[in-house]
Amino acid sequence: MLRIAVCDDDKAAAQAHKEIAERCLQQCKSVGETAVYTSSDNLLYDIAEDHFFFDLILLDIEMPGNSGMEIAEKIKPYLPNVKIIFITSYIEYAIDAFELSIFRYVPKNDIEQRLPAAIQDAVRLLELEDGKTYTIQTNSRLERIPYREIYHIERDGKNACITAASGVSRVRKSLQQVYEELGAEEFIYIDRGCIVNMIHIMQVKDGMAVLKNGKALPISRSHLQQVKEQINHYWGMHI
Repeated sequence: MLRIAVCDDDKAAAQAHKEIAERCLQQCKSVGETAVYTSSDNLLYDIAEDHFFFDLILLDIEMPGNSGMEIAEKIKPYLPNVKIIFITSYIEYAIDAFELSIFRYVPKNDIEQRLPAAIQDAVRLLELEDGKTYTIQTNSRLERIPYREIYHIERDGKNACITAASGVSRVRKSLQQVYEELGAEEFIYIDRGCIVNMIHIMQVKDGMAVLKNGKALPISRSHLQQVKEQINHYWGMHI
């Protein structure tokens, strides 16, 4: 079951966003529940103090007390994998949203069209993260690694070295062969010898891809522009 939170100090807007979210869940044939908050402080309290869990949060940026931007930054340590959709009237926030690894930015003047698309994309991504696995099978070994747990894959001689939340696994295959077997758009080359899972990229800075596990991986100059474009496309971080 997917858990969604809607936070907007405007009660009518919050209710409207809740109804859009529920329609999107039905259209995606997904089961979920939606909680509504009209105070950003209450949302933060429930997450930080009462350990509420959410998969997706629809967050208005311009709110009294803690702004949506501040709330997003404070929420991340408690819910590092949560998908956040910012809703705002101000275009300049999109740049800061990218630094916070926000899933999508939705302008209020186009909310009827953009918000449903953003929610549906988030739901599909959450389901993808929860489902697929990569299998390593030899005569003496069978290992399944969930896609969502894979951080990056590097070439190590004739092996591909897979770094995941569970540890490091090696498979005697070329990097390209593993890439083709994965067959998922969230995995991208950042260098001829390294593939990264985009769901774990927190930011691209100074030619490095910084991952959620703290690892910073160099992006080759020849790949840098393409990597930025792929991340923007994948996360929908365009205005």
